[in-house]
Amino acid sequence: MSILKFDNVTKSFGEGVHKTTVLNNIDLEVREGEFLVLLGFSGTGKTTLVNLMAGLEKPTSGSVTFKGKPIDGPGRERGVIFQNYSLMPWLTVAGNVRLAVDTVFPKLSNAEKEEKVAHYVKMVGLSHATARRPAELSGGMRQRVNVARALAMSPEVLLLDEPLSALDALTRANLADEIEHIWEQDKKTCVLITNDVDEAIVLADRIIALNPDGTLGEQFTVDIPRPRDRGEMNHHEGFKTLRADITTYLMDVGIQARVEGARQLPSVTPIHGLPSAVVKATEGMVEDRFLDFSQLHKVYPTPKGPLTVVEDFNLKMNKGEFISLIGHSGCGKSTVLTMAAGLNSISKGGIRLDGRHVEGADPERAVVFQSPSLFPWLTAKENVSVGVDRVYPRASQSERQDVVEYYLERVGLADSMDKPAAELSNGMKQRVGIARAFALSPKLLLLDEPFGMLDSLTRWELQEVLMEVWSRTKVTAICVTHDVDEAILLADRVVMMTNGPQATIGKIVNVDLPRPRTRKALLEHPDYYLYREQVLNFLEEYEHGKHGKTETAKTEATTSKKEAA
Repeated sequence: MSILKFDNVTKSFGEGVHKTTVLNNIDLEVREGEFLVLLGFSGTGKTTLVNLMAGLEKPTSGSVTFKGKPIDGPGRERGVIFQNYSLMPWLTVAGNVRLAVDTVFPKLSNAEKEEKVAHYVKMVGLSHATARRPAELSGGMRQRVNVARALAMSPEVLLLDEPLSALDALTRANLADEIEHIWEQDKKTCVLITNDVDEAIVLADRIIALNPDGTLGEQFTVDIPRPRDRGEMNHHEGFKTLRADITTYLMDVGIQARVEGARQLPSVTPIHGLPSAVVKATEGMVEDRFLDFSQLHKVYPTPKGPLTVVEDFNLKMNKGEFISLIGHSGCGKSTVLTMAAGLNSISKGGIRLDGRHVEGADPERAVVFQSPSLFPWLTAKENVSVGVDRVYPRASQSERQDVVEYYLERVGLADSMDKPAAELSNGMKQRVGIARAFALSPKLLLLDEPFGMLDSLTRWELQEVLMEVWSRTKVTAICVTHDVDEAILLADRVVMMTNGPQATIGKIVNVDLPRPRTRKALLEHPDYYLYREQVLNFLEEYEHGKHGKTETAKTEATTSKKEAA
């Protein structure tokens, strides 16, 4: 039996030439008691679809009904959990949940209301934090309060609009498991909006993709038995097949921008390069141990005494090697990266690049941060030019311009070079950041969760962009990430860090997969899930706070890729 129904629904915003159609001719039935996941790129109308279910928007044409009756506004039978927490900062956890209870059950006694509040707070695992206010809670805990408050409304349908997207990977996975557990307890109808394929498969009975033109795409039935353990699913053939099918479909319908072009990189001499010819430019550089982290430590002073964040980090990289650095939040990944960039002082030990000690920031070490930090009043071209003008001091203006335009074309911004940064989407801004980094002709490229602020599907697209440009330059690179698939996709080696404080290298996995790589090809490779299992097992081992280093890791960390092979 269907509980929610869309009958030929179209939703547009604006009028005349400014009219934008977000949803097109949607026919959809949500069955009572099912867990439905709507999956798609940003801008495909996922949130608008949920807003129509919640009664926060009305269709331009067609009808949306709940149990056969038109939805004409919000109702307590449809509880909504948004991406943002929207908690009252002056109220405690219990106080925020009490708001919902007071609204829905005004006639209950105070003791009965308190009992209901305690029930829902316990359901989301926050009994120990009942008296805390939002400012005292982590992001994951705040979202748990949101879930408890929505459940306290006793809705028949729970609508979840990307409720986990702002959380770190571990918190996100744990809260997804809790949502599934709550759904199984009450068997409420759930509709989840997400851009994470794994999350969709873990939770859903049925997955529907949304196409970029606002139509419903392919439907996938998830018949993997519950409960679905993430580690066990790595071995499940049904999971692998479904994951590959969904990924292929989304990439085929969604990724339109391709990094193809005919422009040739001009022969100009970067400030840290040798002669201008590409072959000569690489002569004289160290090949083995091009980058050498030796007994690296980072210690911060605190009122309680010195705090060692990173301890005895040893790693040797060859020229042209790409390494992914992965670990749980707070394990010191970004600290290592900022020390390599010269943006953070080294407490003990040292870093040598191409035979010289790293001291202070320098264009020879280009950094791409999570936020691209562009000058909003400058165009994309002008933002890239800022660094190019310094790095190629002996090049003509036209040669510098060629370098700028070459890399902007490579990252798919040929038609947007002259747009101010303020007018670009987040994904486009990060493309400018990538182009700017490569345009500096750096000896070392450092990427600090460069796609962490983007939705999963935009991240896929920019990973393809990054790999395409990197395959042409073969610049030595380190990418900090919390995404297991991203780490394997990009890297020659995945370096895993133990939990902090006193974080160090716990394990290194050599990724012997063919290049050039694409996500679709990797999902079909017989060894891919073996590499994935090694990384997942390590992260699971350190999930509950274990830390420390192993003798194996110390040996591996001091062995170059060639020697390990």
